[in-house]
Amino acid sequence: MSTPLYRLKAEFFKTLGHPVRIRVLELLSEREHAVSEMLNEVGVEAAHLSQQLAVLRRAGLVTARREGSAVHYTLADPGVAELLRVARTILTGVLSGQAELLADLRATGGSGDAAPDAHDDNDGPDDHRPGRPGTP
Repeated sequence: MSTPLYRLKAEFFKTLGHPVRIRVLELLSEREHAVSEMLNEVGVEAAHLSQQLAVLRRAGLVTARREGSAVHYTLADPGVAELLRVARTILTGVLSGQAELLADLRATGGSGDAAPDAHDDNDGPDDHRPGRPGTP
């Protein structure tokens, strides 16, 4: 029995679920990079970058070629760059909506839209429950 497509997609997105891997894919969306170039851009230890590149290689998202002592990486499929662009568009829309909501909240100053107070309406000076100030 073959693996359902939704499970394969979930595994694919798990592979993308690491900030270093996303940053590497963003860099490779621009052009081929040597590992040494990516080290400066990504800001992690060489061993950690190597580990993340290996995950991306095993997933078939990047390819490597050796040139002397340097290893250069490129995207295996230009669709990866497109996926990152789509993700950016979606996030821009989501964050824009959140920014609009925040602006609306700030504009109202929190008045009128706040949740009702947990106390009942009988907390004023006419509240004559036992134990309250002013209770006879």
